[in-house]
Amino acid sequence: MPIESVSDTARWVAVYRAMETERPDAIFRDPFARRLAGTKGEEIVDGVRRGRAMAWAMIVRTAVFDELILNAIRADAVTLVVNLAAGLDTRPWRLSLLPAIQWVDVDLPGILSYKTDALRDERPVCQYEAIHADLTSTAERREMFARLGAKERRAMVVTEGLLIYLSEADVGALAADLAAQPSFAWWAIDIASPRLLKWMSRSWGKATEQGNAPFRFAPDSGTGFFESFGWREREFRSSVEEAHRLKREARLGWMWRLVDRMQAPKRREETRRMAGVALLERIAPA
Repeated sequence: MPIESVSDTARWVAVYRAMETERPDAIFRDPFARRLAGTKGEEIVDGVRRGRAMAWAMIVRTAVFDELILNAIRADAVTLVVNLAAGLDTRPWRLSLLPAIQWVDVDLPGILSYKTDALRDERPVCQYEAIHADLTSTAERREMFARLGAKERRAMVVTEGLLIYLSEADVGALAADLAAQPSFAWWAIDIASPRLLKWMSRSWGKATEQGNAPFRFAPDSGTGFFESFGWREREFRSSVEEAHRLKREARLGWMWRLVDRMQAPKRREETRRMAGVALLERIAPA
């Protein structure tokens, strides 16, 4: 199977960023994506069901994360971005970031070393640090968060494409550990609904499970899941709505929007929240 570990999913998504970059009307540009994806990334995309047809979802996700990060830096004076399970993300090289911004990528040694080696001749636009860490190790994770949390007063955590591979217990533990750091004020996540998880499991589940990367996290309560762990929703961007706004809808997207208008309000909201990107804010202790 093309997918051999969860780290391979980073190559998968890098192909989608390369596809968008090569469009004349690209909504973002990642000049390193094709290099980082490599032939392995192409094999993964071609080996999963509707691999190229579903590119729109990851492209929209990337663009929305870009916007949330840049907005937080400009509007909320964020000075530190902590990117957990960073994979092959190249934002420290491709975004318009101020040189003073501190960006920390955290991931397993294999995938993170692969990226930094491939980009060793490229210069980040901001202050960059790569940390090799296993986020499933509680002690290692807490020590790292405490060290990073002590650096800055206004930090943003990013977990793009991570949570869906974790159990609810693991996500809850991660959320609590992040909330324990007062300087970690914002957290950008992507989140799926149980309805979408079932569809993804039918479409791509076999490929990801054989690569030891099954889809798992899709809480019934959506972003409400995080409230008991010290986080609340500040902003939610629906993938369906953002795809329409960014002109990257799935094939026949216009038809699904028309059908959606005929549904009851509760059902429309369920559809709106099937998938999206959320900005969470830390709840200050009472």
